[in-house]
Amino acid sequence: MAVAHPLAYLPLGLIMSKSLGLSDALHDYLLSVSLREPEVLRQLRDETKNHPSGMMQITPDQGQFLRLLVQLIAAKKTLEIGVFTGYSALSVALALPADGKLVACDVSEDYTAIARRYWEKAGVAAKIDLKLAPALTTLDQLLADGEADSFDFVFIDADKENYWRYYERSLQLVRPGGLIAVDNVLWSGSVLDPAARDASTEAIRAFNQKIHHDERVTLSMLPLSDGLTLAIKRG
Repeated sequence: MAVAHPLAYLPLGLIMSKSLGLSDALHDYLLSVSLREPEVLRQLRDETKNHPSGMMQITPDQGQFLRLLVQLIAAKKTLEIGVFTGYSALSVALALPADGKLVACDVSEDYTAIARRYWEKAGVAAKIDLKLAPALTTLDQLLADGEADSFDFVFIDADKENYWRYYERSLQLVRPGGLIAVDNVLWSGSVLDPAARDASTEAIRAFNQKIHHDERVTLSMLPLSDGLTLAIKRG
């Protein structure tokens, strides 16, 4: 039997309310000296917290990091795979210039109805093109429409079993030098649990191994929230 990781294993699929390994006190301090969360994002986060599936929401510091990345690379054309109630999409849209665009992929009318409400409230709805269809269908259509090598930034945060398929299509869609961010790559520490053999955990393990050896990108995995992999497409 393998020795348990010091963090211990959290329930499978639990999305973190703070980065793995941080004490509550240190996490509170981190937010107190770094978080600059617009009021509309705070309101959306508070509403989603009470949603039955609220654990799927990204953390506020992660949303802020996405905004920083978008500004850092001067992104104008972005893509999101997995919207939920729209916190990450809103974070990105707020960082885009006035003529920026976000293609947002999801299948849920119910979840994205909340997202639409806050996008309108924040004044960024015109920047966001919501595609309500299986994401692979949308991505294949974007490629068929000649949009390869045209996106600056992609955020992947959807069903884990399709992560590699989403990544492969995203790699075609993003420009050389463009950035792909992939969420939940530490999967609450369950990637280390030898007893965790569910499809999502196995998919995350396989994804992490594959991208580690993918010479088409330069990458780094960060222990932010539930783990975030950043991959820059090489020219």
